[in-house]
Amino acid sequence: MSHTTFPSIDPAAHLARVRERSPLIHNITNLVAMNTMANVLLAIGASPAMVHAREEAAEFTAVADALTVNIGTLSPHWVEAMIEAAEAARLVGKPWVLDPVAVGATAYRRETGVRLLERLPTVIRGNASEIIALEAGGAGGRGVDSSDPAEAAEQAAVRLARRTGGVVAVTGEVDLVTDGRRLARVHGGHALMPRVTTLGCSLTGVVAAFVAGAEDTFAATVAALACYAAAGEIAGETARGPGSFAVAFLDALHALEGETLGPRLHLEMTDAT
Repeated sequence: MSHTTFPSIDPAAHLARVRERSPLIHNITNLVAMNTMANVLLAIGASPAMVHAREEAAEFTAVADALTVNIGTLSPHWVEAMIEAAEAARLVGKPWVLDPVAVGATAYRRETGVRLLERLPTVIRGNASEIIALEAGGAGGRGVDSSDPAEAAEQAAVRLARRTGGVVAVTGEVDLVTDGRRLARVHGGHALMPRVTTLGCSLTGVVAAFVAGAEDTFAATVAALACYAAAGEIAGETARGPGSFAVAFLDALHALEGETLGPRLHLEMTDAT
């Protein structure tokens, strides 16, 4: 693999663009994540909306700047709203981000994952287990345990990106992002991040905010993950446990700027193989 630098990826510039535009992010997310996700999006500078009804989900997608779909708490009515919203995003050219929570766990999730994948998500963000299961159409059950490193899903992520023509982000202790040609690794974050529920789900919204209107979806996704990791690192310096970390993390996202972000960026990129 040939290693290159990141001359074209400036996370601080992407963050500034999000705050200048305050993109409206339409989130069809799970019941557990709604409040945290809304607060995280507000802290980063975006505008969140949680619109789930099938009767209006597709129509609202056309109004929003980007869509996120999270399959954490499925029900038939919500699944149809997800499918219709994703199709609407594809038809009107709005970016949409798929979060395939536990996609390999049940037949219903596998079926839903396949249907959503057919709508060609702009970005897919999940842990190693979810990316492996989604790429295999659910074969192999749940895949590797989510505690496994993102590297375990590297080849599945590359194949999935090439199949969909989008970007795949595998989050873990070291995040991995690929568009099928380029492959980035984002280091950072903090060990308490997995101890606060729905921070991963909320990252999906941040990715959507960064890719909304972006010229390079890959670069915008890397920037989103880099900013999230930096905020986690900052929050971890004062947190005493998961509760104080959750508060400190929101404050860190809100206060994040180029001067504090720069020294905390730990990025590397290779060619995907």
